[in-house]
Amino acid sequence: MEYTREELQEAKRQIASTLHKLRETIRTLEAKENAQRYKSQITLARRRVEAFTIACDLIERALSGAE
Repeated sequence: MEYTREELQEAKRQIASTLHKLRETIRTLEAKENAQRYKSQITLARRRVEAFTIACDLIERALSGAE
């Protein structure tokens, strides 16, 4: 499927915003008094950060190749 440059840039912007929020969530959960209680949520958030980081990198590659 082909995407316009604008679509890719907007997707990248949205992913970057989500990454920021996820990283803040991880910091908040890890700082809680009983962080072990939130282990599954922290693990899920970290996995999402990894997935969104890969997506952002792939979008960046697509943008570089589209020039």
